[in-house]
Amino acid sequence: MHATPSAVTASAPAGSVAGDVLTRIDGILGFQLFHTHDIEVTVGTLLAAVVVLLLVWLVTAMARRAFARYGARHGNQALIYTVARVTHYVLLVVGILIALSVAGVPMSKFGLFIGALGVGLGFGLQTIFNNFVSGLIILFERNLKVGDFVELASGVHGTVRDIQIRATRITTNDNIDILVPNSEFVSARLVNWTLRDVSRRLHVSFKVAYGTDKALVEKAGLEAAAAVPFTLVQSEERRPQVWLMAFDDYALRFALVVWLTPEATKRVRGVEAAYNWALHDALQKYGIEIPIPQRDIRVRARPGPEDPTTRMVQHGQDD
Repeated sequence: MHATPSAVTASAPAGSVAGDVLTRIDGILGFQLFHTHDIEVTVGTLLAAVVVLLLVWLVTAMARRAFARYGARHGNQALIYTVARVTHYVLLVVGILIALSVAGVPMSKFGLFIGALGVGLGFGLQTIFNNFVSGLIILFERNLKVGDFVELASGVHGTVRDIQIRATRITTNDNIDILVPNSEFVSARLVNWTLRDVSRRLHVSFKVAYGTDKALVEKAGLEAAAAVPFTLVQSEERRPQVWLMAFDDYALRFALVVWLTPEATKRVRGVEAAYNWALHDALQKYGIEIPIPQRDIRVRARPGPEDPTTRMVQHGQDD
């Protein structure tokens, strides 16, 4: 079957238009954005690098979801979180290297890039790099993990929610999120209340007046401990105790020593307030006096002859 002259004429302009479009696209993709004797970056290579980065981001997102599902099924969330974070960083580094290579930067030139990065670290990126390395130390040492209840030297305390590249997110008991630089966890003093054992011991100090029956004070203290639901009572070795700590100037100082349940470990102030409340009720129940500091002031008159002027002023007389 032979094509008619009109069909040939119609197909020829269509083919030429498609060719013109492809030529223009090829010209746009081949447009040079940066060029040296060894490096040539065009629009096409730059777009290819962007595509590589998007693919790497997609792979990292899928890997995070896979690790999260695995951790939910098999437990050991801390280890899974560490592996997921390290995998995320490795994929990002590999993706950036591949993207640079696709963009037109030869592998041999990465030494220059690393040198430039070192100069940048020397001029202003020391803090960021320090926090990044500190984050890796935290993840590998595993002295701090997601879900731990910590207290920093600055007084910040709360639950670790996320360990990121630069900072770690801590949520306080007031539901306030605080971003703490990772270097603070490595260089400063850190108290991890849930590192080894979720239970901890609390000392609640209180005072009673001299002359109070010590056995009665012990009875009141143990009743106060039993009245608070945070007291751990299952273990004989960790039973509540009342200790006589010191003989102060005006009072006997005792301490109610209790082991707390796991859920109470993360409620520092609220738990201590509950024990103070229960102690006050128990001491009032048995009529135990809570002493108040008193000071006796003695005024001694100055020896010597009395000054008539002073006597008149004291009696309100005018000169």
